[in-house]
Amino acid sequence: MVACEGGEGLRIILYTGKGGVGKTSIAAATALRTAQLGYNTLVISTDAAHSLADSLDVEIAHEPTEIVHNLWGQEINVLLEMEDTWVTIQNYVEEVFSWGGIDEILVDELISYPGTDELFSLLEIKKHHDQGDYDVIVVDCAPTGETMRMLSFPDITKWWMERLFPLGRKTTNLARPLMKFITRFPITQDMKAVAGIPMPDSRLFDSIENFFHRMESLQEILCDPDKSSIRLVLNPEKMVIKEVQRTYTYLNLFGFSCDAVVANRIIPAEVSDAYFEEWKHLQEIYGKEVEEAFYPLPILKLPLFDREIVGLEMLERTAGELFGDADPADLLFRGETQKVVKKGQDYQLSIPLPLVGKDDVELIQREYELVVKIGNYKRDIILPRVLSGLRAEGARFDENRLVLDFVRPREKEEEENGR
Repeated sequence: MVACEGGEGLRIILYTGKGGVGKTSIAAATALRTAQLGYNTLVISTDAAHSLADSLDVEIAHEPTEIVHNLWGQEINVLLEMEDTWVTIQNYVEEVFSWGGIDEILVDELISYPGTDELFSLLEIKKHHDQGDYDVIVVDCAPTGETMRMLSFPDITKWWMERLFPLGRKTTNLARPLMKFITRFPITQDMKAVAGIPMPDSRLFDSIENFFHRMESLQEILCDPDKSSIRLVLNPEKMVIKEVQRTYTYLNLFGFSCDAVVANRIIPAEVSDAYFEEWKHLQEIYGKEVEEAFYPLPILKLPLFDREIVGLEMLERTAGELFGDADPADLLFRGETQKVVKKGQDYQLSIPLPLVGKDDVELIQREYELVVKIGNYKRDIILPRVLSGLRAEGARFDENRLVLDFVRPREKEEEENGR
């Protein structure tokens, strides 16, 4: 079975959102529909608390497991993945901690840093991309916080890899023979103890370099809008919408493409029970807020069903309600939405606002929020934390896009320059 050699023609769809909004069910339903349309499809979970098998109501193994014709499921055993990828790095960290007298059980806990499970599960996408066995890969991501840590990991470590990593390799090559030389002389016990610290060898540096190159390659795959897109899942509730807005801004900041928002568990109009009247009223209000906040992304709406979404029959029903006759593998939106780019020490935010002029727009900035008002309509943009301490200024229009510069307050800049 070779569907798309070397990842050519592969479509990757990632679903993320706040915990409990229904990502797993929607991911499984999407995968079932693409398989029914004839695509070789893999649905994979990067969430440490796997629930994909429960949603499909079948047993799923560490390796891709065939569920029905054209559909495979996979729940990653992170321990096996770490043994293949992380073992050299892990062994060295264990040596250093043991040299420092830290208990072996504590060492195991310390090297299992937050996000490890999701990170190694996400690397599985690159492996499947390179093997080319599937036309479509649908990813049930961890909740938004963990997903953003995973997706931003290559960017955060790039500076270290480009600057400190080569220096560390050279320094270690010089230090290793020096440490051996020092231990031959009658020096203090403290100096001998320091000289006895385990020194990393070339295998360790090769493992680190290979790991981060894989991460960078994965990021390139996920940032390719022709190949990968992220779909945001939410329920029409205030706290959920705010978190997904923040996620949306962060995704733009790191260059990832979103092509749709899924509004899940909308109470159907035919539900007339008085108990749900206030919920329906609130959902109507928040539904309009979702459309304004994520414009021009398409909003896919899924009703609250009369039973839980478990098993292939209910997943097929879910896909029918969500996509109708449309192909879920299609790119549902193409083009830039809001975009954040770094300009020196400052940042620039641009938002598509067609058919309006500068004089039609009113801006209000709060600590973590930018309110854009046009006539009787407004859009609340949740700012990433890197912008929260900066001041928005220099509003202008450039080809139907509102462009804002976020600069450091003058007093803060003067204070830093005076140090």
